Amino acid sequence: MKNHIYFLQKAVQESAHSVRVGCSPFGAVIVKDGNVIAKAHNQVVSHQDPTAHAEVSCIRKACRKLKTHDLSNCVLYTSCEPCPMCLNAAKWANITQIFYAASRDDADAIGFRDRVFYEETVVSLNHLDLKEAREIMDAWFAKADKKPY
Repeated sequence: MKNHIYFLQKAVQESAHSVRVGCSPFGAVIVKDGNVIAKAHNQVVSHQDPTAHAEVSCIRKACRKLKTHDLSNCVLYTSCEPCPMCLNAAKWANITQIFYAASRDDADAIGFRDRVFYEETVVSLNHLDLKEAREIMDAWFAKADKKPY
């Protein structure tokens, strides 16, 4: 019988594949009803995309395969504790259960800077109030055929 350890090992296998192809040691799988829907590994450097973490890439693949933005009946398994970006991407996808193998401390020990994203704000966030932005939001809100998420 397939259990959480089985699927977590699949994520770790994906991380090993990532290293073999020259990428960093992170992998993820998304499971629905006991079946792997998507798998991915970190491709930040190879794709020159700082959002191409294993978890985000896996979420994108699963959404395309299932033709939905809502993965509420899915479980995310990842070789390492998700960074805040990946954790929040999972929240946006309505994934409520995540299992991970290595910790953020393990990632920190090999030179990844995840810790800084948990501990401090690293971006200067500045609000410049533009009425037009709120008007566009209000127009979307008034649409009868909108698809909220």
